[in-house]
Amino acid sequence: MGRFDGQVAIVTGGALGIGGATARRFAAEGASVLIADFNDDAAEANVEGIESAGGVARAVHTDISKHDDIRGMVEAAVGEWGRLDILVQNAFPTDNRDAPWWGSAVSVPEDGWDLGMSMLTKALYLGAKYGVPEMEKAGGGSIVNLASVHGMLMAPNSLVYEAGKSAVIGMTRQMAIDFGPLGIRVNAICPGHIVTEGLGRMWKDNPAGLKFFEQQYPIGRTGKPEDIAAAIAFLSSDEASFITGHPLVVDGGLTIQLQEDLGVALAKYARDNEFLMP
Repeated sequence: MGRFDGQVAIVTGGALGIGGATARRFAAEGASVLIADFNDDAAEANVEGIESAGGVARAVHTDISKHDDIRGMVEAAVGEWGRLDILVQNAFPTDNRDAPWWGSAVSVPEDGWDLGMSMLTKALYLGAKYGVPEMEKAGGGSIVNLASVHGMLMAPNSLVYEAGKSAVIGMTRQMAIDFGPLGIRVNAICPGHIVTEGLGRMWKDNPAGLKFFEQQYPIGRTGKPEDIAAAIAFLSSDEASFITGHPLVVDGGLTIQLQEDLGVALAKYARDNEFLMP
């Protein structure tokens, strides 16, 4: 018996990375999973992998910047399986460093702000708008929104991403208040650096850089998509039935450190290993 037998889950951005691992985790534990992604080939490949392992999944093309696509993914899940129990709002193309939403308040164009914030925040509002009524019909459910450590600690030239991920934490808490009486819990995950397929290719060409990067983490490594998938599954399960409105930090201890001491430790590592940043 799986923890999610008989339940239906939607995972946005469920083709690759955190979303891909989450879709596989839910399917392995008995859920029927709708993979909502704009990368049709990767989404179908993940569906095939899930089905070959004995799970149940299907894919639907979804651009989270489009209202009709978000409504359509909920309709597709309910039309296919008759209900909705879990909504994981994960999708955002973080690997696209040339996107117009990267930069400061001076350099980001207005349309870059609008597009980035539509995917980071408006998409989550719309997912809840259409998902919550279906969860209420099913007797309750779980929403997990993907925030980030970037919602708590800021990085340079990332105005839209930092503002959006900060907003995700606030939206999660507010939704938890609104929808708790309906039997719907709403939580967030704040991952640290997760080596997805795209980042894995980048680090493959710079293993020394990855080793240096890992020194920031008290547990001595960066994260894997499966680390986050496990946390999402926990928050969506009955084991977390008394947890709502919580931004769960899953970052290998990155954010618990005093920064000045970390800086000294990194400088020592670089000196001892004759490492120069590129």
